[in-house]
Amino acid sequence: MPVKKKALDKVRRQLAGLSALVDFWWQEMWREVKQQVALTPMWTTWIGELLLPLMSWQDQLSRTRCPKRKAKLLEALEAAQKAFETYAITQQLAPAVLADWKVWATEHARAFQRASSAVEGRNGYLSQMHHNHRGLPKRRYKVWAVLHNFDCRASDGTTPASRFFRREFPDLFETVLSTIDDLPRPRQRNQALAISA
Repeated sequence: MPVKKKALDKVRRQLAGLSALVDFWWQEMWREVKQQVALTPMWTTWIGELLLPLMSWQDQLSRTRCPKRKAKLLEALEAAQKAFETYAITQQLAPAVLADWKVWATEHARAFQRASSAVEGRNGYLSQMHHNHRGLPKRRYKVWAVLHNFDCRASDGTTPASRFFRREFPDLFETVLSTIDDLPRPRQRNQALAISA
């Protein structure tokens, strides 16, 4: 039980930061929606409870490799698809307008990625380092954060930063290399000393 209590305490400490990130994502998404359409209760339901979940399930299904999990995601996707197709707004929109909404929702669903950060990728490695009580030097955290956000690429070639901010950033290593001057030439050893040694 003490081990489980520690795990629960760790989760509780992370909830505030996690919920703040989720709130920020929803606020930005609704702010953007208000620029496109008047938010009646029907539109709010259609976007928040039908369109975004549908696109999120589709995106998750395309990235999942585990057959058991894929089957569960497919069930959820089919239920979301059925509810989406029978909703009044879906039936009234022109196919081109509906396609545009789906593209918009897919971009937002990808910006809000669910990650099993405790076991995979950069966050999983950091968590394991802390678990082993080794930790990392403070400056290395910043470097890892920059590498993760600006250089890790998804299957579509985008980085987490470009998906979140919805704009392109220059290549990380080209930018770093452009700020480095020519390296000094290696020192010249005396040939006579080198041969006699």
